[in-house]
Amino acid sequence: MTKCGGPWALRMRRLFTRGGPLQPFRLLRHDVKNVLGRYASDWTLFNQQIFASAVYVFFTNLLPGITFASDLDVYTGQNWGTVEVVFSTALCGIIFSLFSAQPLTILGVTGPFSILAENIYSLCDTSFNIPFLPFIAWAMIHAAWMHYLLAIFNAHDWTMRYVTTFSAEIFSLLNSIIYFHKAVQELQRAHDSLSFAAFLYAIIGASGTLLIAVALSTAESWRPLLHRYVRIGLAEYAAAISIIIFIGMPHIGELADLDKQTLEVSTSFRPTNPGRSVFFVEFWRLPPSWIFTAVVPGLIITVLFFFDHEISSIICTIDRYGTQKPRGFAWDVVLLGTTTAICGILGIPPANGLLPQAPLHSESLLHEVHTGDASLVAGREKADRPRHRVYEQRWSHFLHAGGIMVFVSPPFMHVLGLTPTSVLAGLFLFMGEQSLSVNPILYRFFHMLTPPSDLPPLPDSVRSYWGVHLYTTAQIVITAGIFIVTLTKAAPAFPIIIIALVPCRLLLMNRLWSRETLRFVDAWACRPGTPEDDEDAALQRREVLQHGVGDAGFMQPGIYSTAEATRVV
Repeated sequence: MTKCGGPWALRMRRLFTRGGPLQPFRLLRHDVKNVLGRYASDWTLFNQQIFASAVYVFFTNLLPGITFASDLDVYTGQNWGTVEVVFSTALCGIIFSLFSAQPLTILGVTGPFSILAENIYSLCDTSFNIPFLPFIAWAMIHAAWMHYLLAIFNAHDWTMRYVTTFSAEIFSLLNSIIYFHKAVQELQRAHDSLSFAAFLYAIIGASGTLLIAVALSTAESWRPLLHRYVRIGLAEYAAAISIIIFIGMPHIGELADLDKQTLEVSTSFRPTNPGRSVFFVEFWRLPPSWIFTAVVPGLIITVLFFFDHEISSIICTIDRYGTQKPRGFAWDVVLLGTTTAICGILGIPPANGLLPQAPLHSESLLHEVHTGDASLVAGREKADRPRHRVYEQRWSHFLHAGGIMVFVSPPFMHVLGLTPTSVLAGLFLFMGEQSLSVNPILYRFFHMLTPPSDLPPLPDSVRSYWGVHLYTTAQIVITAGIFIVTLTKAAPAFPIIIIALVPCRLLLMNRLWSRETLRFVDAWACRPGTPEDDEDAALQRREVLQHGVGDAGFMQPGIYSTAEATRVV
């Protein structure tokens, strides 16, 4: 009896069989095992730096979110406003802090989704003539089951495993530029609505917030000035101290007489739209034809959230942060789909992974550890070099999200309303600066301005810096082009452009740059090695097979990657 189906059917069966890329629940099973293995230890670690990190992330997540809320309030017909954005940020943050596989990833309502929601509202209001909230609720419900399918069939393995630092660095630089642009927008609004004297003070407030925060963030290097613990405290609470100073300053002396522009906040814990009394959407009342139509925006939301969240999780756990515990991309995608559906039913905007807040969270938890390993150099024992690692725990995420939930209440919301928008502009500048300061593109750009004689030596396999400089220039030009797209009506499509950079890097750039140059400047984003290393390994395996040695060189299918396999508990 002959087997039916032929080679095509055999290849399809291999995709879904044990160890195949589409084997259902393969990654989810490992993720659940890893979460259970690390969960207790995530709650046993707590110290002053973790609390300071929670305070820092509280400000960098809450205040920018209110800015997006102001735009949403105007462009969604008051369906979503400040209270909805704050409620969503807090609720999703608490859920992820308790149940996620990677608690370092910070969630919030993002700018790209805000733009998408504004366009969907415009279609519902002017073209479809249907209510916005039930339609967007169904879009988010559809996005939920699409997230589930991505997790069940191991989407991380056959999508994000091919992302390199080329795309991740561009995405990080783009977010830095967006925050600088947001700061300029806030000052532009102040210019349009305030007197000249008040506008000048707004510039001072924004500049002061930035400069004091940057100065205090370097306090640990002020030795011997001040006590060590005082310097540590100033550095860890730099942003909070600066924000509090410039919130209070406009109320002192003659500055109190200046007109000022402050954050727009809600006065009660109820939906912004006067026609709603509870946080619940009767989504089932939407006609069936529109329920099926909502699949289209649901697909767009899925693509946007999947890429945003995965990149946020990757960037906040890169080698720089020395994370040791296993990650769980598939489980977090399931959790993200669940929170997205919950937000749709509650009639609030969904939250997903934030940049630069996620890597800034890791930066605030970074500390030095000594492994105790000493080495012999020239016959003498040399002390071990300290390594940088982050405190991997859930407290900082939980405390910052819990603090945001407290500010949903009217009394605290009123306090929040005292914040001048100039302080927000300064915070945007600080967040952009902090994100940019750890981006390798910045340092390679400085190398472009450095005389050749002063440049650090290259590996012997890389002939000159010209290829590196052209690579850096390409990243900057591409980032500028994507940023221009975000200023147009095509803004919701910008994640598609970034996704397109992945095959561009793997299929096109190796024809424009030498393999050794690419090996030097680029690497896989979430697994060790480079694309060129993998090509060399594949070539060696083919040579082994051609010589009839066998298939001993083949690796078994991994969980996520070689690096991830070592983290599985």
